[in-house]
Amino acid sequence: MMSAISSTEDTRDRPRFDLIIPFLMARAMATACEFDMICRRELLKTASNAAAVLLSGIPPVRAAYRHDILARLDAITATRAMRQGDVSAEDYARALLGEAKRLEQLNVFSHIEPDTVLEAARLADKARQSGQSLGILHGLPVPVKDSINTATLPTSCGTAALKHFRPVRDAEIVRLLKAQGAIVMGKTGLHEISMGWTSNNEITGPVRNPYDMTYVPGGSSGGSAAVVAARIAPLAVGGDTLGSIRVPASCCGVVGFRPTFGRYSSEGSMPLTDNKFDQVGPFARSVADLLLFDAAVTAEAASIAPGPPKGTRIGIVPSYFQEDVDREIQIAFHNMLESLREAGVVIVEVNAPAELKEAAAIGLTIMTYEMVANISRFLREYHAGVTFDQILSAAGQGTQRVLKSRALAPNRPSDTAYQAMLAKRDRLKSCMYDLYKDHAIDALAFPAIGFAPPQIGEESVIDINGSEVSLPLAMAHNVAPGSCCGSPGLVLPVGLSSNGLPIGVEFDALPGNDRGLLGLGLSLEKSLGQLKPPSL
Repeated sequence: MMSAISSTEDTRDRPRFDLIIPFLMARAMATACEFDMICRRELLKTASNAAAVLLSGIPPVRAAYRHDILARLDAITATRAMRQGDVSAEDYARALLGEAKRLEQLNVFSHIEPDTVLEAARLADKARQSGQSLGILHGLPVPVKDSINTATLPTSCGTAALKHFRPVRDAEIVRLLKAQGAIVMGKTGLHEISMGWTSNNEITGPVRNPYDMTYVPGGSSGGSAAVVAARIAPLAVGGDTLGSIRVPASCCGVVGFRPTFGRYSSEGSMPLTDNKFDQVGPFARSVADLLLFDAAVTAEAASIAPGPPKGTRIGIVPSYFQEDVDREIQIAFHNMLESLREAGVVIVEVNAPAELKEAAAIGLTIMTYEMVANISRFLREYHAGVTFDQILSAAGQGTQRVLKSRALAPNRPSDTAYQAMLAKRDRLKSCMYDLYKDHAIDALAFPAIGFAPPQIGEESVIDINGSEVSLPLAMAHNVAPGSCCGSPGLVLPVGLSSNGLPIGVEFDALPGNDRGLLGLGLSLEKSLGQLKPPSL
């Protein structure tokens, strides 16, 4: 259970809110006005006597709002309202928990304990009332992927053998979020042991896409993306080894951010590689909320603001990133490029270096070679009480089949193949650095995945323009370069397919340029507009 942090406690992990990112403060002021307007409008809609409400003199932001109104707030607006006492943390938590209950059929949570969340919210309210120092995420319930350790909830990694595993301490990312006042809302569903891109889990059942429940939300962090898209929470935590934040962000129509490798600590998150690809990161419905998350876990206080897009140079590499891309996705991508051109962005087309062509093979070979050893190490380090063999024997048939065909002898990559791919990864990182510098580009843009989300049950092949393509290879194709290079990647929604499913575009930058990429995202978000929310 989260306890409120008193003013006498160590606040080294808690930067002052008024010193972090002037843009966020400006955004908070603007959204306070939006909040006030939303609530006035909804009160007038729902009150039986609008005149009585207007004459009552009750400030709108202190009225009892419908829970669905509170659930639609972004994280900046919600935390500001709770910090100022306009909304209690308990009322806000009840609103989100109510939406979680209403939308249980989405299967976004693997573990959720409403009473624990409400108790933590009441403690947050007491902290504010007593004048204690408040973190920038004060009172915010944050869902966490179920492969990231939490001391108060099981970390099952979506597999049967770990159903009752309760770590003795929180993962570092969870500790930092709680130090800023966040509340762990629950653990979100995922592809079993993060070994897939659909979140169609044979053990816990499939996580469903809020835009159409017969389709996948992407994976492996499908629950964290879907919970944000469904307006159950404005901010959630996922993990990305080979696209597991970026693919679900695209499939669910939310913004997702994989930071530069190592920017956020992934300690306490079950890894698939040995300190190479695995990276925790956030999902949100706006880039501004991603910046709030970034400030909370990095304590960076440097200012950032959305600059005008005019003159920004964005590279495209059609000879790689637009291979095996569905025609509908191609059209959406080109329409997005035209919108950016109209806003003054310079689009720079470049040829794919030879090393880029092998990115998916590099990523998959390294991951499958290292996977079993790293899962085993995680189980020992955190005293899970089970072995990898026990996980394998209790896993779903699909997971067993994938592990046996890719990660276990005799099908595991050879030592020779592994060493060759490590060398190719080094060359890929070097040539991608040169690509950015030689063409003076600020970011690369490409479809996050080359097709709309597949239906639940489609696990092995996908039809793209009339041809059957391996689903795992197609999912990995565009996200692999970012993982191999440790680059920051930001996914923004750009539209809906003909059957109403989200389409996302990924923007990558050079490693270390995270805040520059997020600042660019603030600007691009304005040019691209808002995606229609799902009808739930």
